[in-house]
Amino acid sequence: MNTTIPSISIHNLTLPSEGPTIFYREIAPRTPSPSSPTLLLLHGFPSSSHQYRHLMPLLSTLLPTYRLIAPDFPSFGFTTLPSPSSPPLTFQSLASTLSTFLHALNITSFAAYIFDYGAPVLFRLLTTPSLSQNLTVTALITQNGNLYTEGLGKDFWAPLMQWWDSGSYAPRNAAETELRAAIRDAVLTEHGVKYQYDAGNDNQEKVEPEAWTLDASLLKRDGVDEMQLQLAWDYRTNVELYPEWQKWVRKSEFPVLVSWGRNDPCFIYPGAEAYGKDVKGERLVVDPVEGAGHFALEGGREGEMAERIGRFLKRKGLA
Repeated sequence: MNTTIPSISIHNLTLPSEGPTIFYREIAPRTPSPSSPTLLLLHGFPSSSHQYRHLMPLLSTLLPTYRLIAPDFPSFGFTTLPSPSSPPLTFQSLASTLSTFLHALNITSFAAYIFDYGAPVLFRLLTTPSLSQNLTVTALITQNGNLYTEGLGKDFWAPLMQWWDSGSYAPRNAAETELRAAIRDAVLTEHGVKYQYDAGNDNQEKVEPEAWTLDASLLKRDGVDEMQLQLAWDYRTNVELYPEWQKWVRKSEFPVLVSWGRNDPCFIYPGAEAYGKDVKGERLVVDPVEGAGHFALEGGREGEMAERIGRFLKRKGLA
């Protein structure tokens, strides 16, 4: 029996047609074969593939046949930044980049782990015909990856919804300028980032400070705060597409594991329960992470989450 702890390799893949250079983390199958399955791990805001730094080795130990891939989206982590002259960032452009990335790696079938922003990126990818050709999802693991209005925490999302309702990305008066400044302060500052790691987390003292410190540091790069505001503004279009994505999930056949930080103030627990409206019977496993907040992996819960995922995939005959 191989007891060596798997190590993560890091890569930079330059996409064609002057696309970005995607930074990604990978662990190759420990028992490779031509049919080795893939688990794609998609990060959220304000993090990157760094959030899977502990989970991936644990998963590789439990799922030795799997290839594990975790890319950084443009404007996140260590993927190259878009040019200042590039069009505004949107979730559709992130989905397009992800499609190109998967095809460049010849990945056509995969299980997916989604968190936060990773959820709308994946759902756009799989419901856009021009992007989803020849792609097959074998299983979905959603860790605070929202798909329902029931999951939008009122206090967290209220300022953003007020901004969306204004109908203008750019502030037009003093009140809108103040609102935009408040949003920037709440989500794009060090204390705003740390809040997302700590809020609702019963193990705050175990959260590694380098995690939120890295996220906050990368947000300070030239132009990144504006790119993140572009995505925050565009998130309203994800909410508009929820019914379409729900219909797609309802018609799909892959199994779904909902493993949600129960205390998340951003994507609240009713969003986890809402998956039961569209995923019926044995397709659905709801397994909340008690005592966890938004970043359910942080605070020493990586082993617990790896066990959940391994158990789920094995029970579904996928490992």
